[in-house]
Amino acid sequence: MAKSRPPYPPAFRHQMVELVRTGRTAEELAREFEPTAQAIRNWVAQAERDEGRRGDGLSSAEREEMRRLRRENRRLREERAILAKATAWFAREVGPGRSTGS
Repeated sequence: MAKSRPPYPPAFRHQMVELVRTGRTAEELAREFEPTAQAIRNWVAQAERDEGRRGDGLSSAEREEMRRLRRENRRLREERAILAKATAWFAREVGPGRSTGS
C-alpha cells in the first residue's frame, strides 16, 4: 500500500506551477523537489482550468461546490430516512382506531 502524506500547501503548488510556466519540466522539478512529475502536471492542468484556459474538467470552485452539494444531499437523504422510520414507528404505536390523545 502506498504511503500517504498531507497535501502540499497551496503556495508550494502555485510555486511549482509558476516554475513549469517559466520553462522547467515537471520531471526536473520532481527530481529536485518531493512531488511526482504527474502531480506537478496535474497542478498545472488544474491551474489552467481555474484560469479558464482549459475546458476539460471542473475548476476548483466547481469542485468545491460539487463536494458541498454531495455532502448536503447525503445529509438530506439521512434526515429523510430518519423521518420515514419515525413515521412508521408512530403509525405502529398509534395504530388504526386509536387516538393520539390530542
